[in-house]
Amino acid sequence: MNYGQPRQSGNYDRNSRPPAPTIDVSDIRFGEAMPELLFADIAQDKAQIVAEAGRLARGKNKYTQLRKFYDELVMWHEKVAFEQSAEAKSGKYKELAPYIKMMKAKVAYAKGREHVDECYEKLFSHVISQIGSPETLKHAKLFMEAFMGFYKAKEK
Repeated sequence: MNYGQPRQSGNYDRNSRPPAPTIDVSDIRFGEAMPELLFADIAQDKAQIVAEAGRLARGKNKYTQLRKFYDELVMWHEKVAFEQSAEAKSGKYKELAPYIKMMKAKVAYAKGREHVDECYEKLFSHVISQIGSPETLKHAKLFMEAFMGFYKAKEK
């Protein structure tokens, strides 16, 4: 046994942190190109990655913080979905789109304050970027709903 040297485990020693998880968001697509497993396996995979990243970056990606972003997305969706006709929904979406897209700035601010890590920022920003209509707003809301359900199960 070599008592003077740190033990090696993987590609890092016990005095250093394991590499931060990375997240690939290319499989998150809304609208006609939406994958069949978006609200199941894909959401579960992303929740696992963000939960692991949060564990490694102690104090980041807390459920309550992520829930705030989800709740705001739900609020914008409800404002659009409340309209009766497709034309009215489209008009309401166009009116609210700048505020919906502003959520990207809010998640960037939360990252700057070290409330969320770069995995969550990348995921949430990508989700918001995919929104371009009342239909894709609904898909984004459903994806984040599935993500939050899986995240709560993985958070512990």
